Amino acid sequence: MTTSILPLTRRALVDSWRGLLGWTLGMAAVVLLYVPLYSSFSGEDAGFEDVIKSLPEGLASTLGFQDLSSGAGYVQATAYGLMGFALIVIAATLWSSAAIAGDEESGSLELTLAHGISRSQVMLERSLAVIVRLVWLAAVVFILVMLLNEPSGVALEPANILAGTLALLGLGILSGSFGLAVGAITGRRAYASAAAAGIALFGYVLNSVANQSADVDWLHNFSPYYWAFGNTPLSDGADWGSLGLIYGISALVLVIGGVVFNRRDVSA
Repeated sequence: MTTSILPLTRRALVDSWRGLLGWTLGMAAVVLLYVPLYSSFSGEDAGFEDVIKSLPEGLASTLGFQDLSSGAGYVQATAYGLMGFALIVIAATLWSSAAIAGDEESGSLELTLAHGISRSQVMLERSLAVIVRLVWLAAVVFILVMLLNEPSGVALEPANILAGTLALLGLGILSGSFGLAVGAITGRRAYASAAAAGIALFGYVLNSVANQSADVDWLHNFSPYYWAFGNTPLSDGADWGSLGLIYGISALVLVIGGVVFNRRDVSA
């Protein structure tokens, strides 16, 4: 008798492939829409400065549009820091909130546990399924930016593209970890969704507020969004300490969620 390896992870990936295809197309569309446009706006008469000056006061710093004239600044502000960030967080929120809390609310989690599968295995494999899908989305971004790097004229170093992609992935995993953990702790999908989206929004808003004035620059220290993109990884490379903090917190949150999940009652 053979035992299937990672059965819950494999089942989750098989059942979600259509949705993953849609998210893949969406993420690809973001890169294909924004990155090639840089070559059209990067000439001497591109008017990037005029575009920035035309924005309401403070909006450019809020959106991270201070350095649109450079390839690294443009790609980070658009494909990575804005739309890419939004898409990967939304995907992480939906997947993580459904992974455990969604199953518990529907009653299918009890059936899974009734087949002799431990709660630790459920937590581990469902988390792995979410992370694998997020890694796939990040890989799509990395591959497409690499392919468009020279044709679009953004001229990014491959190592820096990888650094920026790891930062983007880290933010997705951070949101996913909060959604998974809170879903495992409460068994409520609404709470899991709020936690996953909330940590992303918290980091983005805190970073935006800190960008407005030197008086509140210290708020950057508490923003996961700033940890990921504050050192402009697409131009300056990875900040391994900040990335370690993002991924480390994600792992810790998952462990806490798993410990509580193992100790509480599970009911439909």
